[in-house]
Amino acid sequence: MSATPHPAAPAASPETHASDAAASTKQDFIRQIVREDVANGKHSAIKTRFPPEPNGYLHIGHAKAICLDFGIAAEFGGSCNLRLDDTNPAKEDPEYVRAIQEDVHWLGFDWHDLRHASDYFEVLYLAAEKLVRQGDAFVCDLSANEVRAYRGTLTEPGRNSPYRDRSVEDNLDLLRRMRAGEFADGARTLRAKIDMASGNMNLRDPALYRIKHVEHQNTGNDWPIYPMYDFAHSLSDAVEGITHSLCTLEFEDHRPLYDWCVDQVDLAHSPELIQPLLDKGLPFEASKPRQIEFSRLNFNYLVMSKRKLMALVNDGLVDGWDDPRMPSLQGIRRRGYTPSSLRLMVDRVGISKQNSLLDLSILEGALRDDLDAAAPRRMAVIDPLKLTITNLSTGHEEALTFPNHPKDESFGTRTVPFSNELWIEREDFEEVPPKGFKRLIPGGEVRLRGAGIFRCDEVIKDGDTVVEIRGELDPESRPGMAGADRKIKGTIHWVSAHHAIKAEIRLYDRLFMVADPDNDEGGKTYQDYLNPDSRRTVSGYVEPAAAAAAPEQSFQFERIGYFVADRHDHRHDAPVFNRSVTLRDTWASKA
Repeated sequence: MSATPHPAAPAASPETHASDAAASTKQDFIRQIVREDVANGKHSAIKTRFPPEPNGYLHIGHAKAICLDFGIAAEFGGSCNLRLDDTNPAKEDPEYVRAIQEDVHWLGFDWHDLRHASDYFEVLYLAAEKLVRQGDAFVCDLSANEVRAYRGTLTEPGRNSPYRDRSVEDNLDLLRRMRAGEFADGARTLRAKIDMASGNMNLRDPALYRIKHVEHQNTGNDWPIYPMYDFAHSLSDAVEGITHSLCTLEFEDHRPLYDWCVDQVDLAHSPELIQPLLDKGLPFEASKPRQIEFSRLNFNYLVMSKRKLMALVNDGLVDGWDDPRMPSLQGIRRRGYTPSSLRLMVDRVGISKQNSLLDLSILEGALRDDLDAAAPRRMAVIDPLKLTITNLSTGHEEALTFPNHPKDESFGTRTVPFSNELWIEREDFEEVPPKGFKRLIPGGEVRLRGAGIFRCDEVIKDGDTVVEIRGELDPESRPGMAGADRKIKGTIHWVSAHHAIKAEIRLYDRLFMVADPDNDEGGKTYQDYLNPDSRRTVSGYVEPAAAAAAPEQSFQFERIGYFVADRHDHRHDAPVFNRSVTLRDTWASKA
């Protein structure tokens, strides 16, 4: 089918850009370039784009690009397009297109226009014919292996293709026959005619079009030839009036080719090329886009290659792209990462020209800091041990009032049921305590959070396993009573056994055991470093106010960590919580 104009996305929520007020204070080399361009009147309006290929799901690395592309446009009063680089239909899928749009909105950003590279296929083809007529491109019959052999090396120049000097007429004829679908896949390519002796390998007569008889999700079978990335990307930027084309450092050596394509085609002075845009009702904004490169976002204990992530999914080593252990945006969203935590992480990492492997603690720390302020508190027990208060009557029940957030009164309070039978964490009791243990021991006392001081009088065992703790609650030690200030070393949390809701609790950890899973020394692959303990599922108990959570609602489970109600599986009558991050960096102590 033919491409049609795409409507702008709906507006983001008001809280989306809470940090935008401070945006103008951000300092990095890209923003400095943009400031200078604005100051000297080079551009009347700033325009950027986020151009993912829909051949997989977006990951954490894309979050940096999204925040930069959309952030700069917003900071300087400009606009940012979302453009799907759909020039390789064999690997693309509408599923990925939908996920990309969802991820961008989830991060809190809105695009000015939703575009596809396929919207410009007719323009790109006419541009290719123009290059042929100018003597700047030729149809080459060399096979892929032959092209590599002719290309030369970093120290030796390449050789001209034997087909480089075909006449303009012959090249036009062959290109039009390629367009008509006359030739088999790989039989011919359209190549730029630049310089086979260039020190930049990207300028050694690179391919502009290849033959692929593959149905396209937007254009169907209209096109048996597809443009190469460098050609399509540069001209798409020029078509859309992009002023600053921001990309990662691996494209730095491609910049001369980017500029060559823009300059040689010269859309601004080629009205015949842009007529197909006007026929579709798409605007054309003449510009000379400037490509600027910045470092990728790479964290240790992760792999970011789409190919490797795809293999993890296809080989069944994870439960799909939204597995909470995956670094995909769908995965970390399900893990409990928030848009504001990712934007905070991007701000902390900053923008530079230096590639580096960052410590994952930066990402996890941003989430902790975000949720510490934003997540209400709840009580939950993930490894239950029964505790019975013998000086309260059987069936005793009452309601206690707890703050939802100890640091922010605006969160209000909630009612927490209390009874004579509680669940506590098994690790909060030790028959033979190690040195420094400050929780419950036989004959010892501990403060039950918000309920008073409990003394352990009896330990009930089944063989070697402790199954119940019995003892008395000091009736004068309730909060606000005279005995409440009695010195007690430990405080533990609890859940009323009479009111607790059984919950499935998924304890997620890092997917890889080593900091650099891409290290293939010793013949190992990244899959050899998968952490067998990256997910552990337990049955625990939560207070009723936690069970009533909406999907994707985050809490701090007191003394345990930050958890989120699973966006797909959680129900009020069958709660499912995913651990987002521990309260402290437990991996730092392992290092």
